[in-house]
Order: sequence, then structure tokens, then C-alpha cells
Amino acid sequence: MASKPAVLVTGGAGYIGSHAVLALKDAEWPVVVLDNLVTGFRFAIPEDVPFHEGDIEDADLLARIFGEHGIGAIMHFAGSVVVPESVENPLKYYHNNTAKSRALIDAAIKGGVQHFIFSSTAATYGIPEVSPVTEDSPKSPINPYGTSKLMTEIMLADVAKAHDFNYCALRYFNVAGADPQGRSGQSTAGATHLIKVAVEAALGKRSHVSVFGTDFDTPDGTGVRDYIHVSDLAAAHVLALEALIAEPQRSLTMNCGYGRGFSVLDVLDAVDRATNRTIDRRLEGRRAGDPDALISDNSRIRASVPWVPRYDDLPTIVEHALAWERKLSDIRPS
Repeated sequence: MASKPAVLVTGGAGYIGSHAVLALKDAEWPVVVLDNLVTGFRFAIPEDVPFHEGDIEDADLLARIFGEHGIGAIMHFAGSVVVPESVENPLKYYHNNTAKSRALIDAAIKGGVQHFIFSSTAATYGIPEVSPVTEDSPKSPINPYGTSKLMTEIMLADVAKAHDFNYCALRYFNVAGADPQGRSGQSTAGATHLIKVAVEAALGKRSHVSVFGTDFDTPDGTGVRDYIHVSDLAAAHVLALEALIAEPQRSLTMNCGYGRGFSVLDVLDAVDRATNRTIDRRLEGRRAGDPDALISDNSRIRASVPWVPRYDDLPTIVEHALAWERKLSDIRPS
């Protein structure tokens, strides 16, 4: 590859976006961050990375950033991600995740940005009838969060047909863990991700962990999910970007997961072992729409890019999440 184009990372002060910034920096890509800091954290962005505080809907700001930094590619993480909130406030999600993405894509086309990596989700599949889930499985989202992301995927596909533009939509499964070097991690207060909640409980920041449903069709009756380390996910974004640049006529849609799952109780047991204490578990009823198991078929990403996960190990994911949670207590005292 010749000189690497500058990459604009939207939502780069958030959990996954900040890890993508680190992965790009580590691979010596020029990086610029745009974040409105509504849910992101300024401390998550390295000091030597150009940062713009603003909104992805601000066409004038985007045009200025594209011009100042010579942006050639976008990694788009900005958006809202809490599934229950999307049910309660669907218009927020169709605005933040769909309408604003449309504005960003429009600005990219007008600004001559040719490559676009989109942070999508396994929620686009809804409740899959078959597990593991392939990219060609039916897309039947059961909440506005999943629908808002799917609508953006559809927009990208249509735009790629009409313009000199290609994209990669990466459908995440359950993202967890933190940067092994302790540079970033999940910092959101009141986060709903199980491993984040569990390490908070283990460190006394929560009184208990709720286990929603014990009657699933799984070995121990609790829901099984495919947990992927956030740094492995960030690495997949860099490889996807390289693939888009190498083949500008090709777009990609790929699952991001390890292809195997762990139950809720597996995760809590792993945290107990890592801390040598027992988390208080509160058994509660199922939440609407929770599938028994949600596991990725990751054969496409392995065939499409040279992605070799480095942290495909539940104890390692838990260890890194715990280390970040302890560090976060120093960064932002509770």
C-alpha cells in the first residue's frame, strides 16, 4: 500500500471507537477524531491525535475536517447503543443512528471520501432461527436499535452502487474487555454489557448482577453469547480498511465474533475466579426478545481478511476488563 490516507474516526472517544483509534495509531495510520462527548470521554483520545468536538450532522464542520486533514476514509462509531432505550425512545435512535449517518455519508460523498467502515451489530438479525449466524441469515431486527443500524447498512449499499465509494459493515457480537496496555476501556457509567457489569460488581461498584432468565435452551439455562475482545475487534477494522483500499470496487459485510459462546453463568464464574470472590447473583425473569444463544459464524471475515484473534479467551477478556475497571477508579473517582 502506498501512503496511508488519513482516517476520520467518528465516536472516537467512545468504547470501541477509542480502541480503533489505538489500533490505527499502532499501525501508523494518520488518525483524526470527531466526537460530541455526549457519551465519550476526552481522556480516551491520545494527546497527539487531532480532536474535533462536534456532531456528525454538522456538514460545515465535516467539510472543514476533510479539507484540513485530507481525510480519505471514515470509521463510523458515533451513535446510540442501548437496546431498551431504543424501545422507549425510537426517534432518538432513528435520528442518531440513521438520519445522522445519512448526513455523514452525504458529506463523505461530497468531500470525495471513498472508503467507509461502519459499526453495525448482530442486532440486525433479531432472534435467529439458526445458530451460528451467517451474514446471509434473515435480517429481522426486533428493536429500533437493530433497525436503525440495518437502515444505515442499506443506505451504504445503495450509495456504493451509485458513487465511487466502498464500505465495510462489521456486525459485532458481544464486545468486551479493554486495551491490554491499559490505554482505554469501557468507561460508560451505567453500562449494560454483562462483563462490564460483572467486574463492577466484583469490585464493589454494584451490589449484584441480575441474571435475566434461567430457562433458556442452553446447557445451564442462561443465555449464551459470543464475546469478542475489543482489541481484536479494533484490529478487524484496520484490516477491513486495508481490504477496501486494495479493492475499491468491493464492499464487505462481515460478522465479528469468535464463533463460540459462553453463558451468563460462565461469565460470572470467570469473574469470580479472577477476583477470588463471589458476585451476588439475582435471578430474574427473561427480558423480551433475548434469544437462547447468539453466536457468530465468522468464516467470512477469516476468509476475507487476515484476521487472527489474539485474545480469544474468556479469562483474558475478564482480566483486561478488571484491570481497566481498577484504573478507571483512579481516572474518575466514584
